[in-house]
Amino acid sequence: MSRFSESIRSHLLETFSGDTQGTPYWVKNIEEGDNVGFFGPGSASWAVHGGMPTMVAGIRALLMQTLHPGAMAGVHDWSRYKEDPLGRLAGTIQWLITVTFGDTQLAEHESSRVAKFHDRVKGTYIDAQGIERTYSAGDPELLYWVHVVFTDAFLGCHQAWGDPIPGGADQYVSEWSIAGELVGVADPPRSEEELIAALHKFNTDGVLKHDERVEETIAFLRKPPLRRSMMPFYRIMFAGAVESIPDEYRQILGLKKPWWPASWLTGVILKMLRSLLGPSSTSEDAARTRIARLEAEGKLAS
Repeated sequence: MSRFSESIRSHLLETFSGDTQGTPYWVKNIEEGDNVGFFGPGSASWAVHGGMPTMVAGIRALLMQTLHPGAMAGVHDWSRYKEDPLGRLAGTIQWLITVTFGDTQLAEHESSRVAKFHDRVKGTYIDAQGIERTYSAGDPELLYWVHVVFTDAFLGCHQAWGDPIPGGADQYVSEWSIAGELVGVADPPRSEEELIAALHKFNTDGVLKHDERVEETIAFLRKPPLRRSMMPFYRIMFAGAVESIPDEYRQILGLKKPWWPASWLTGVILKMLRSLLGPSSTSEDAARTRIARLEAEGKLAS
């Protein structure tokens, strides 16, 4: 591997895991446990969250999240994304990966950690009708919005750039509803049709809003504090994320489809990054190590 390629690989691993080798301290915990977990090998969640399109999905989810003024207020008032954007990203990835690949007890513990952090996130915001409202990160509407946006982004990006999903889109949405319930989401969507309808309802109900906070966050996401060598790749993936967003939401965001083939180039970049990072993640490897141990100990049903 060339020095340039190794530098890119190291920075990618540090960016998305907080460790230059791609094995943060919490991955070791995934090897522990006494069951397969909520999902397991062959699941839709393993396929989607173990795929390279997650890199673009994260950008798309953050862009979409800005459209709910309550969610945006929580980010503006409480998030350290400007001071430590990669630290916040690593924290989100820790929850995603742990719930996906860990055993059930570890997934529940990690979700409880996230929920406890949410307990202190409170404030007020101006809604799309100009009315001042109170918010907390544990509000049912905000929890539901973040879950729906997250699920939509990861599903949509995998459909655009990933391999076929075991069981299809409905299987992924159904599986990931479990993760939503773990952090307090009530009655999350369980099919692709329900997911699309849930997202659309926020728009038709007049909840979504474009304001200066949205502009500020978009500007930050357009040019985050990454190494200069990473920015050409990131700009392509940002454009791919924008192009993948359905028209009705992209228009509210005030973003236009790139005139150049952003989706195709994003696919090229993702394939290149996969070759740099290897065919599987350290988290999936850790999960498979746990499952192999349980099988050897006769603790899994045949």
